[in-house]
Amino acid sequence: MVKYSIVVPFHNEEENVTVLYARLKQVIEQVSDSFEMVLVDDGSRDRTYKLLEEIAAVDSRVLVVKLRRNFGQTSALAAGFDHASGEFILAMDGDLQHDPNDIPAFVEKLDEGYDVVSGWRKDRTDNFMMRRIPSRCANWLMAKLSGVDIHDFGTTFKAYRREVIQSIPLYGEMHRFIPALASWYGASICEIPIRNTNRESGRSHYGIGRTFRVFFDLLTIRFLLRYLTRPLHFFGGLGMLALTGGSAMGLILLIMKVMNPAMSMMHHHGPLFVFGSVMIVAGIQLLAIGLLGELQVRHHYTSQHPSSYTVDRLVRLVSSDEQNLLSESKEDNF
Repeated sequence: MVKYSIVVPFHNEEENVTVLYARLKQVIEQVSDSFEMVLVDDGSRDRTYKLLEEIAAVDSRVLVVKLRRNFGQTSALAAGFDHASGEFILAMDGDLQHDPNDIPAFVEKLDEGYDVVSGWRKDRTDNFMMRRIPSRCANWLMAKLSGVDIHDFGTTFKAYRREVIQSIPLYGEMHRFIPALASWYGASICEIPIRNTNRESGRSHYGIGRTFRVFFDLLTIRFLLRYLTRPLHFFGGLGMLALTGGSAMGLILLIMKVMNPAMSMMHHHGPLFVFGSVMIVAGIQLLAIGLLGELQVRHHYTSQHPSSYTVDRLVRLVSSDEQNLLSESKEDNF
């Protein structure tokens, strides 16, 4: 097992692949001689994979993971994490907006004992109205909802202990909420400022539409953090509230009918009667949803989870030591 794994997802980044590899190699070689780079091609349609394959052909410390199609950044990161063998795992973007020179600062915090070290783009250089203001609002809301006091949930530039990141299931667009999910597992988390530079080449894959999706993810994360293993507490509470309200309305109408048998309920109190009936039915349905959620949780913890990605191939140069071991193994078989 190597000590450090650097996971980098790429999607149509042919202009940046070789530059980032050279910068990463220069920095990480100064940090440790026990490392690997896990470079993930997330269904690129340009020459990204070909360049990654060329890098892997000359450097045995590089593992290229090629996905069959574009699954998205979260799934690409999950593929990299699953194939990383390092004791510590660092993740960053492949568009050169993350500076590899910040890696020693992450390593220093990991050595201090933190489980998750999150980057903070303290001095952002991107568009103020379209990127910084929405991001600031989302980060503030996420910190309040999750109880994790960090400033920047959105950046990919983070470092993790292997056992922490591999205990967190990643799907959808949950990569930006890893610190919040890690806190649920009791991980210790800290934040360090990182450099944030403008993209040198290529085109950004993110727009304002991504910001709106983040707010829906916030609701999901809030639910996961509080009710992941007890969904009946959420749906059951709403269901009992609806049942109680509907039953109270029904009881009031029943008393009124008993006191005045000649009164027509639908004529005098039709809306109240319908509303109470709907609340009772809704309460029963919410209780049923909660029970189904409990069954899903039980199934989740007693079965294998399918991956959110499909690997096309793995490319890695066999080192001379490994070649010697393979040769000795073949000779023993003869």
